[in-house]
Amino acid sequence: MDWEPTRRSLHGVAELLLAGPQHRATGRIDLRVTEGGFATVAGPALSVDGDELRTDSARVPLAGRTYAAVAAEAGFEAGEPAGVYSDGPGVRPSETITFDADALEALSAAFAEGDRALRDFAPDATPVLWPEHFDVAITVDEVNYGVSPGDGYLGEPYAYVGPFEAREGEFWNAPFGAARPLRDLTGAVTAFFRTGRDQL
Repeated sequence: MDWEPTRRSLHGVAELLLAGPQHRATGRIDLRVTEGGFATVAGPALSVDGDELRTDSARVPLAGRTYAAVAAEAGFEAGEPAGVYSDGPGVRPSETITFDADALEALSAAFAEGDRALRDFAPDATPVLWPEHFDVAITVDEVNYGVSPGDGYLGEPYAYVGPFEAREGEFWNAPFGAARPLRDLTGAVTAFFRTGRDQL
């Protein structure tokens, strides 16, 4: 499956259509995973459900349109959280959103699986979908646990354990700690996080 076009477009949606408007209104960039997509955690109330952007009063189609056009129809301006980070996807409001239906469904499922596994692993922590690297994650005792939809390290959805301090050993197979493709962790993402904690 060619993940990249859909992943880039969805990353742009998270940054330009949710995190940016939320940051301008509240100073926050954190997002949350929802059924079928993701949403803001503070005002304005914006969410992605499949291939639609939802507001309090509208459902706006995303695919085949620019971020700027979607935002205009929804009543706000598309834009990143200005000055907060420098390592985002580089998507511009004038770009056209491109979704492959299978990739979109799989990416949404990866975020949902990651959110469930993180809540099971650490019930007292609240998973956050970060717009910069577009991963759903928590930090517990100076260790990041999360699920990425894929990136320059691994081009498909994967779970990771990233200690603040580097570790050595067979489990630690990535520059940032440990990573496993979700396709290799069917029903076992929580167990992977627990194994990572035990390996510290």
